[in-house]
Amino acid sequence: MFSEQDKVLLGKKRISEEQVIHQISLFQKGVPYVKVERPATVSDGIKQFSIEEEANLITYYDNFFCKGTVLKFVPASGAATRMFKALSTFYFDKTADVEDETHKEVKCFFSCLKDFAFYHSLQEIIADKESKTLDDLLAQKDYHLILEYVLTGKGLNYGHLPKGLLAFHRYSELDVRTAFEEHWVEGVEYAQKNDRVHLHFTVSPEHKDAFNETAESLLPDFSRQHPIDLKIDYSFQDERTDTIAVNLDNELFRDDNGALLFRPAGHGALIYNLNTLDSDMVFVKNIDNVVVDRMKETTVRYKKILAGYLLKLRIKIHAFVKLLDAAPDKFLMDSIEAFMLENYLIDTLLEWENQEQRRQWLFDFLNRPIRVAGMVRNEGEPGGGPYWVKDKTHQYATLQIVEAAQINDTDETQKAIMQQATHFNPVDLVLWLKDYQEKKFNLLDYVDGDTYFISSKSKDGKPLKALELPGLWNGAMAHWLTVFVEVPIETFNPVKTITDLLRPAHQNTEK
Repeated sequence: MFSEQDKVLLGKKRISEEQVIHQISLFQKGVPYVKVERPATVSDGIKQFSIEEEANLITYYDNFFCKGTVLKFVPASGAATRMFKALSTFYFDKTADVEDETHKEVKCFFSCLKDFAFYHSLQEIIADKESKTLDDLLAQKDYHLILEYVLTGKGLNYGHLPKGLLAFHRYSELDVRTAFEEHWVEGVEYAQKNDRVHLHFTVSPEHKDAFNETAESLLPDFSRQHPIDLKIDYSFQDERTDTIAVNLDNELFRDDNGALLFRPAGHGALIYNLNTLDSDMVFVKNIDNVVVDRMKETTVRYKKILAGYLLKLRIKIHAFVKLLDAAPDKFLMDSIEAFMLENYLIDTLLEWENQEQRRQWLFDFLNRPIRVAGMVRNEGEPGGGPYWVKDKTHQYATLQIVEAAQINDTDETQKAIMQQATHFNPVDLVLWLKDYQEKKFNLLDYVDGDTYFISSKSKDGKPLKALELPGLWNGAMAHWLTVFVEVPIETFNPVKTITDLLRPAHQNTEK
C-alpha cells in the first residue's frame, strides 16, 4: 500500500502507517450521526441567572482572582480567505459588474468603504503607488484596481493574511486595532491575574513572524496605556494531527507527482495545543469574536459570570471527589446526585447493585475536566447547538454541543428535535483543566473519537474527501463535565464576511 516515498513522508510527519490505515477505515465507515435526545433549553440544561445571582458570581470571580492561574486561549490560525470570498470572486472576473444582483456584497463594500478600519491605510498605499487617489478610482468605478490593493501583496494583502492581523476597528485615524490587539484589551478586563495577562494564540507557522512583528510594534504603546505584564505565546497545529486525503472511492489520493496528500484536521486538532498548557482556568474565544470598546462591558460581564459559576462548580465537585476518595456514606452520595441533577451534569439517576459500585461510578464521573459554555438564543445565526445526548450505555444523557452536520436530518424524529432547539453555540467557554489534587488532566483521554467529520474538497481540480478530527468544542470535549449558561446575543459578534465589519459591534460610533 505504501511506497518508499510514502514512508519517507510518514516518517517526516511522525504519522504511522497504522494511523493512515485507521483513517481510511473511517472514510469507508462514513460519519456516524449523533443521536440527540432533546434540545437543551432554559430550565432543562441551560442555566439562567437572576440579576442578583449574576452580581454574586461576578463578585465571586473577582474575589477568587488572587488564586490559581488564568489564561486566554484564542484559535487564530484561520486565514481570512472566506471573509473575502465575494470580493475575490468579483476581482478574478474582469467582466463582473458591481450592479449585478449576484454582487450585492461587493456593492455594499464599495458603498461603505470609508467605514472600514483599513480605509486610511488603503488611501495611503494607493496615493503612494498610483497617479490617482482612492477617491479618483471610486469615481471612475475602477473597482478591480481597488480590490487589487485590498486583496494582493501589491497593497494590504488581505486575501492572504489571517483574520487576526486585519484592521477590524477604527477609533481614530491613528488608532486602528486588529482583532489580535482587541483580544489584548479584553484580556485586561477579565483575564488579569496579579497585574499579568497571559494570552495564547494558535497560529499557522507561516504567519507567526507577522504576529510577532505586530506584537513588538504595538506593545510599547499598549504597556503605557495598561500598566500590566502582557505575556503572549503561540502554538501551531501539530503535523502529527494531519489526516490523509482519499479520492471518491476511498482510496489514497495522490497528486500529480504521486505523493500522498495530508490535510490539517480542523479545529479539533487544537485539543493537542490546549493539552500542553499549564493553567488552572482557561477562557476560550475565537479570534474574530471581538467588539469595539463601547460594547465591551457586556462581554466582560458575562465572561466573569461564566468564570464565577465555573469556580463554584469546581470547588464543590473537587470537594465531593475528595470525600468519595475517602470514606463516603449514603447521605453524601445522595447529596452528590442531587447536586448533579440540579446543575445538569446528568439528566437522571442510576440504580446500583451496591454502594461501592455507586461510589466508584460517581468518583469516575466527577473526576474530569470541567467546562462552562455560554449559549445564545437562536436568532438565525448558523452554528452548533446544545443538546442532551445519551451516554453509550444508554442509561443517562449528558449535555453536548452538537453541530448540525452531526445530526441525521433525514430522520424525522431527529429533525423535529433540531427544530425545537432554542439556543446555539457561540464558542464562549471557560475551562478548568486540573483535578482535585491539582494535577493536570490528559485532555486526550476525554475525546469521543467517533465524532469526526468528512468534508468534500479538491486539489488541482480533482475531487477528494478530507477527514476532520472531532471538533474542539464538541467531540474533543465530549467526555468533560459540561454545563450551559444563557448569555445575551450581544456577546456574539463574529466576522464571517467583510461586510460583517459594518455591524454596530465593529463600528466605533452608533449610526
